Amino acid sequence: MWNYPEVYDVLVIGAGHAGCEAAHAAARMGAKTLLLTMNLDTIGKMSCNPSIGGTAKGHIVREIDALGGLMGKVADRNSIQFRMLNASKGPAVRSPRSQADKAAYALDMKFRLEKTQNLDIKQATAESLIVEEQKITGVATQEGIAYLAKTVVLSSGTFMRGLLHIGQTHFSGGRGGDKAATGLSPSLEALGFELGRLKTGTPPRINRRSIDFSRCEEQPGDEGVVFSYDEPEERMPQVSCYITYTTPETHEAIRRNLHRSPLYGGTIQGVGPRYCPSIEDKVVRFADKERHQIFLEPEGLTTQEIYVNGISSSLPFDVQLEMIHSIVGLEKAEVMRPAYAIEYDYVKSDQITLSLETKKVEGLFLAGQVNGTTGYEEAAGQGLIAGINAACKALGKPPFHLKRSDGYIGVMIDDLIRFELAEPYRMFTSRAEHRLLLRQDNADLRLRPMAYELGMISEAQYKKTLYKQETIDREIERLSRVFKTIDDRGTSLAQLLCRPEWTYQKALETYPDLFSDFGVDLNLQIELHLKFAGYIERQTKEISKLAHLDQIRIPQGTCYESIIGLRTEAKQKFSKFTPDNLGAASRISGISPADISILLIALQKRPR
Repeated sequence: MWNYPEVYDVLVIGAGHAGCEAAHAAARMGAKTLLLTMNLDTIGKMSCNPSIGGTAKGHIVREIDALGGLMGKVADRNSIQFRMLNASKGPAVRSPRSQADKAAYALDMKFRLEKTQNLDIKQATAESLIVEEQKITGVATQEGIAYLAKTVVLSSGTFMRGLLHIGQTHFSGGRGGDKAATGLSPSLEALGFELGRLKTGTPPRINRRSIDFSRCEEQPGDEGVVFSYDEPEERMPQVSCYITYTTPETHEAIRRNLHRSPLYGGTIQGVGPRYCPSIEDKVVRFADKERHQIFLEPEGLTTQEIYVNGISSSLPFDVQLEMIHSIVGLEKAEVMRPAYAIEYDYVKSDQITLSLETKKVEGLFLAGQVNGTTGYEEAAGQGLIAGINAACKALGKPPFHLKRSDGYIGVMIDDLIRFELAEPYRMFTSRAEHRLLLRQDNADLRLRPMAYELGMISEAQYKKTLYKQETIDREIERLSRVFKTIDDRGTSLAQLLCRPEWTYQKALETYPDLFSDFGVDLNLQIELHLKFAGYIERQTKEISKLAHLDQIRIPQGTCYESIIGLRTEAKQKFSKFTPDNLGAASRISGISPADISILLIALQKRPR
């Protein structure tokens, strides 16, 4: 094994969505960084759905952008349709989503990384981790080269002992067309990590020319939807998606062949996502449902491939053909790529800290599906935090933690370190208890000051955020002081905007001499702050009440077995998850307020 002559501050394994953000973040912070990938041509590849964002996921993408990441900018530049999901609902659950041009997205991500200062990119297959005295020192590759580094971010996606299934046929692979990583799992197990097995899947792709769109419902995009808070990216031409439905014939074809499904035949051992089931699962679990909705989504402007969103499957190819040809508008559809399921290894979640550093090996960070999550956005959010913290450790800086009250990324990471995952983890707005404060429209106001302190954004970006906040505060204060006689009553302009039937735009049109037009973004911030001031104040007080628990540290090596009165389950949970503070301990699944009270008393009795 030959040692590469340079020792890096941060080494990132894998160039999926987690690896791309990790490498960019570490380099942006001034750490000399190396990104290793099995194939330079698949950097930033969208392995499954050609989309970015969606419910709660769009919040994560906007937070990534606010913190100086890349995903939002690349999506803005390379998407062919934008939509605002839940636009008719409350502001807390509105989420941007885009349909990306898969090829353009990956090429743009690769090019932006290639231009990033302090970042080297090399093609190599990581075979094992190099660890000395429980501290990471580098990575050994199949090519016989050892790359040395102070810290390592492992973002291996679905590649660790990846196994693909189509009917009773199964073969090794990290995804369709790519080889699996076979050395990393044994290396982690040898270091004492406990691995689990998860499963995900992808639907077939069909030829656009073979679809009868006249029998489908057109779904156009929305105007004015963006992910990035910076200068607008040049947009690609926009296209429509289409909606169609399964039929009773579809369901009958699936039921008749369930015995040929590896999912129901016992071949697949990994646990799949409950909220994104295969079409086999849908037909079995929702037996009384006459049809299921399917989205026909273009994969790009320079390809005829259509992603058939909603029929993820592992059935044999002949059954897939029968199933597809029974769907409305797809009677003559040509399948270009079959659906498949994939099983892969992940590291069980009680083995990482809030910084995403592992507990067993110092300097080793985990990000993405290796932590049991699913989705590009969840992976990218973890990659960003892991890259930041790997750089902090290498450069001798304190770790960076996002709290649950800071953002959806903070909610996700907190969940990962305190939940025992029974299925792949996906973000939902319902997971965030402070979601009215964590809206997708205010991520810059929440997070850009932190990003500036880290060195992730420029001074110009920071000053733009300060100006935005100052403008909002100043205008809210003015609107509270200016009164107008409405319905024979003196009403402040702030009170006017609190009324459900009034929007900032309506007020601007009705009283142009009293309201200033600050642009769509700032106008919305002013309106939402006034409309939901009571709820926002209540959530802010709740956060303050709970904050003191996060300040009470739990010393490393605390012997929970010796704490009198603590339930056996609580002792086991605390010993397994080793929370850093009382707040983290209180959020562990199965822990009661009584357990926290007993633990607090025990901590107070300790000699200072």
